[in-house]
Amino acid sequence: MRIAFVTMTTAHHVDHWYARRARAVAERLAARGHEVTVVCTQWWGGDHAAFDFEGVSYRRVTADHAPSAFVAKLPFVLNSVRPEVVHVATDPDLAVPAAKAAGRLRRVPVVAEWWDPPDRETGRSWRRHWAARSPNTLHVPSETVATTARECGADTDAVEVVPDSVDMASIRDAPVDERADLVYARRLDEHANVEEFLLALAELRRREWRAAIVGDGPARADAERMARDLRIDDRVEFLGDLAPAEQVPILKGAHVFAQTATRAPFATNLLRALACGCVGVVEYQADSAAHELVETDPRGSLVTSPQELAEEIVAATETERWTVNEDYAPYDHDAVLDRYVDRYRTLVTDYGLF
Repeated sequence: MRIAFVTMTTAHHVDHWYARRARAVAERLAARGHEVTVVCTQWWGGDHAAFDFEGVSYRRVTADHAPSAFVAKLPFVLNSVRPEVVHVATDPDLAVPAAKAAGRLRRVPVVAEWWDPPDRETGRSWRRHWAARSPNTLHVPSETVATTARECGADTDAVEVVPDSVDMASIRDAPVDERADLVYARRLDEHANVEEFLLALAELRRREWRAAIVGDGPARADAERMARDLRIDDRVEFLGDLAPAEQVPILKGAHVFAQTATRAPFATNLLRALACGCVGVVEYQADSAAHELVETDPRGSLVTSPQELAEEIVAATETERWTVNEDYAPYDHDAVLDRYVDRYRTLVTDYGLF
């Protein structure tokens, strides 16, 4: 199948969750033998209009970050790619109706990927409304984001939740690193809210535990200072950025994973921890979808304060330690990719009937 991904900003431009997700899906589709082209702003050197990387062909729309020019040129570039299905990111918003116009000309369906990106207003602007209404299907990573999409005008029947995924085979085969009992993992930015985790740990200073914080970012220095001020820094290890393969052994050795971030369209680090057998304790946040992963997990719990978080950490000591949780096998990379491919094929078949 020939699939065109449209995203003005790729993971080669920025280190954002949505960009990494799009790149991963594109490369996994290519690894399965699909012909994948990413139509984007140029990120490679030279004056070449196209560039192949990790089995994916990247096609330039604009050389620089210029949303208006990107939207204007997009239909012409898509026409030259000749895809069977177009998968477009909702950034900029008007890229979706532009892709839809190109899809009509070529008689191919359009799938849009809708997320809750950083620093994006979620109000009902006409551009967001148009983006929500244009595609044949709107993929969202969680029910929390689905609600936002519907509020912006998306048809309920067009919205489909496709979660992020993890590598279950690697989790099963990974060794166990028992350096920490309690783990927090996320980029340490203004939405990390890691201080809630530290406050919970301070409530437990009279108990025996070791904690690890995985991630780096502008909030790390403040978090390290807070750990010193709370006099728990001797038991909290800041590990910095770790690749998923480096995180997995630590998660398999841990007992509890704490999720306190204030914003998460999908809590991928939490998912990885749950698949590694951790007990998930999530502090509810209105702009985070993390609670969705533990609401149906009998080992997980939902809290609203550091005090409750501390209580649930203590309660988790009565729960058996696991190193793998097979209940999360449906979130494996291959299983989630099947959902993308099945949807593409259904749309292509249905589109050909009209």
